[in-house]
Amino acid sequence: MTGSFVPGLALAEAFHAEIVGPLLDSALGPVPYSAGLIGAGSEVQGYDTERSTDHAWGPRVQVFLGGEDFRARAADLTALLDRELPEAFGGHPVRWEFPPGTPARHRVDAIDLGAYFAEQLGADPAGGVPVSAWLTTPTQTLRELTAGAVFHDGLGRLAAYREQLAWYPDDVWRHVLACQWMRLSQEEPFVGRCGEVGDELGSAVVAARQVRDLMRLCLLMHRVYPPYGKWLGTAFAALPCAADLTPHLTGALSAGTWRARERHLTPAYEAAAALHNALALTDPLDPSVRPFHDRPFLVLDAHRFTHALTATITDPALRARPPIGAVDQYVDSTELTASPNAALRHRHVPYVPYAPAGATGTTS
Repeated sequence: MTGSFVPGLALAEAFHAEIVGPLLDSALGPVPYSAGLIGAGSEVQGYDTERSTDHAWGPRVQVFLGGEDFRARAADLTALLDRELPEAFGGHPVRWEFPPGTPARHRVDAIDLGAYFAEQLGADPAGGVPVSAWLTTPTQTLRELTAGAVFHDGLGRLAAYREQLAWYPDDVWRHVLACQWMRLSQEEPFVGRCGEVGDELGSAVVAARQVRDLMRLCLLMHRVYPPYGKWLGTAFAALPCAADLTPHLTGALSAGTWRARERHLTPAYEAAAALHNALALTDPLDPSVRPFHDRPFLVLDAHRFTHALTATITDPALRARPPIGAVDQYVDSTELTASPNAALRHRHVPYVPYAPAGATGTTS
C-alpha cells in the first residue's frame, strides 16, 4: 500500500477528460453519445480503496450510443480506441486481464444505452418503469444504475434515466417499507424463544437476521437503496441514525444470552419506529415495545407498521399484494440478487401480478 491512492471514479473522470473524450469527439463527429461510469464496481459506489486495485480496476469509461449508432459503429470504435489509447494512464495499465487468463483489453466499452438499461431492469426506462420492474430489480442493481457519474450526455437520456431510477415511486416505496417491517415482525419473539429452550446459537442467528433487517429498513426509510452484503455496513454507517443505532446493533450481535440480545434489540426497534413516525407516511404509531402476548419476550409488534403503510397505498392492485415485497426481500441468493441480468432473475423468480377479483391497478 503506497498511500497515494486515487479513487477509481476520479481516475475515470480524468481519463475521459484528457484521453477518451477527445478521441470520441474526433471519431464520432456529429454522432451523439454519452459517457460515464456506472454499473458494477466498488469505485462506482465510492467504496474502493487501494486494495481494490488488485483486480478488475483501472482507467475505464462507458460510451453509450443510440441503438442504430451502436450497431453501425461499436466494433469500429472499439478497434480505433484499441489503436489510439495509451498503454497507461495515471500510473495504471489501460489494458488488463479479467477474468484472469483472458486476453488483456482496454475498458472503454461501447454500449447500447437502451439495451443496457433494459437488460438490467427488464424494461427500457424510455417507456416508463412498471411496478413489476421495480419489484424484480434488486436494490444493488438500482444502486449501480444510479451511482457513479456521467461525464458527458450528448444523447440527453443517460442522466434522465438515472434520475428516473433515483428512488422508488411513492406507492412502491410504501409497499417495500411495509414488507421490510413484516420481515422484522415475523422473527421478533424468536430471539427469546430460542434462548428459553437453551438454544443460544439459534437465538444469536435470529438476532443477527434482525440486525440486518433493521439496517436495511433504516436505509429504505432514508431513501437509500441497500447494497449487497459486502457494503451493507458501510452504507448504513453513513446514515444520520447510525451513530445512535450502531451500539445497540453491535451489542445485540456480541451478546452471549438471549436476554442481553433483547436488551439491545428493543431500543433499536423503538428507534426505528421513531424514524417511521418522523416520515409521516402514516398516522403516528406507538413506538414502545410490549410483551409478546403473555410470554416474557419484548417485541415491537412490527406488523402494525406493515398494516398502517399498506393502508396508505393508492394503487389497489399493489395494496392487495401479499407483504412479500421486492426480490431481495424474499430471495437470499447473491448469485441472483447481485446479477444485473433481468432475464436470469425473471427465469428463476418470475413476477406474478396479484389482485383480488375485480381490482385494477398498475402492476403490469
